[in-house]
Amino acid sequence: MPKQPTAARRSAASRAAILEAAFELVGEVGYGRLGIEAIASRAGVGKQTIYRWWPSKGAVLFEAILVRSFGDGEEPVPLPDTGDLEADLRTVLRATALELASPEVDRPLRALTAAMVEDEALAEEYRIRVEEPTREAKRARLRSAQRAGRLPASLDLDIAVDAIFAPMAQRWLTRNGPLTEEYADALLETALNGLRHHGPN
Repeated sequence: MPKQPTAARRSAASRAAILEAAFELVGEVGYGRLGIEAIASRAGVGKQTIYRWWPSKGAVLFEAILVRSFGDGEEPVPLPDTGDLEADLRTVLRATALELASPEVDRPLRALTAAMVEDEALAEEYRIRVEEPTREAKRARLRSAQRAGRLPASLDLDIAVDAIFAPMAQRWLTRNGPLTEEYADALLETALNGLRHHGPN
């Protein structure tokens, strides 16, 4: 006789359906027209189920993107460390460019960015759960390069992270140029040339 689904299984299935619905709908209608009622209808749950777990549509969308990016573990994947810093960073930057250029990813991320502008609590949650862990993964890869003598020991790693990764985020946000592998390569070459020649004043 088949086992009846437990409450935990039902809750997990409902949560997954809600997150999938939010991600799909924001891509279809945009953040302004995204509503809790529409998410609930698409997911096949009641509105109160959503409000029991999340305070706003922005919070639902944030978790949907978080799970898509990191999985249920919600931890950033370490950057590759093959011993070849340039090759490793090239892999990451090319993948980032292609992801940001994808319409499937672009619209939900822009929606989340807009939501965080208006919601300080959501922005702080993003900083704690995404921005800082991701920055630390990047710092860890650069720290490894310092230990291997590939980058100067005096290099400020936070500044180095910004120099390598921030221009692509800025280009995506302002739409001031294409996000391509060629751009990723040129950005990396320029950033590393500067960082490798960094030295104490």
